[in-house]
Amino acid sequence: MVDELDRKIIHGLHFAPRVSFRRLSEVIGVSEQTAARRYNALRRSGVLRVVGLSSPAAHGQSEWIARLRCRPDAVGPLADSLARRPEVAYANIASGGSEINCIIRSPAGTARDDVLLRQLPRAASVLDMSVDLLIHPFGPESAAGWTGGEGSLTDDQVRQLVAERPSPVGAPLTPGDEDLPLLAALAEDGRASHTHLAEVTGWSKPRVARRLEALEATGSLVFDVDTLPERLGYELNATLWLQVELPRLHHIGEEISRHEECAFAAAVSGRHNIMAVVMCRDTPDFYRYLSTRFARIEGIRGYEISVRVRRLKQAASLIHHGRLIHPALA
Repeated sequence: MVDELDRKIIHGLHFAPRVSFRRLSEVIGVSEQTAARRYNALRRSGVLRVVGLSSPAAHGQSEWIARLRCRPDAVGPLADSLARRPEVAYANIASGGSEINCIIRSPAGTARDDVLLRQLPRAASVLDMSVDLLIHPFGPESAAGWTGGEGSLTDDQVRQLVAERPSPVGAPLTPGDEDLPLLAALAEDGRASHTHLAEVTGWSKPRVARRLEALEATGSLVFDVDTLPERLGYELNATLWLQVELPRLHHIGEEISRHEECAFAAAVSGRHNIMAVVMCRDTPDFYRYLSTRFARIEGIRGYEISVRVRRLKQAASLIHHGRLIHPALA
């Protein structure tokens, strides 16, 4: 069972994914052995995975939001096939089992042809689909991912962790072939030691450290902390598709991104101009959010709600029997 200490560890890793257990334990106020033991238990049980990923920008890629409306009796195989594709992230089945939502990483301008029409089978189960560009994520770049509102670190503890993490500067570097073993190892375990990374790359530990620093400092290498909200007690996950007044687009997006229920918010193309993913404990909690904090936002002209039925994939982790696993293990 995830407790308050586990939540603090998860929260801390969102801000500093590769922080040492010694430093993490100092900030949280437990022993180094306790911090390491709790992290390893979370990872073994499939609640948490830290993954290092090559930034889409480093490859000239954009991110697209795909919504596929399907026959409920045939949605499963197509959804599973999509989730296993390396360019697909955050895939889930929603709306009573009739809709697949996912993020597709693809060069700008080619997502429709390369992914949904040419590469994927034109299955009879697909009744309708839309592919919209993710234009701008809301919220500060330094903000942590969603961890729920309980057991969070204090602002001072966050500052202590963030102070040691470099801020991206300059244009992203395009990783070369020599970086592939490094990136593959980080995709399996974003907290892999310099010793292990030196073994898989054949480099020295100082060279590994320099390359990691260069890739991360330019934003070419990003870290995601995949978690399962259900295992943290948040059973209801919904995507809000919003139509908002254009002059208030940025203001509304930023306001929603600051809600503790919001895991992600972004400006998108298409019929709706904002999408927001929210996490709540249950249906009454979701109604409370919709009827209070969300309802007070001015400038929303209309919205749709897609309630998640089955989670398939996070940033780089498949969900298998309620656990986060590396895609190669599926």
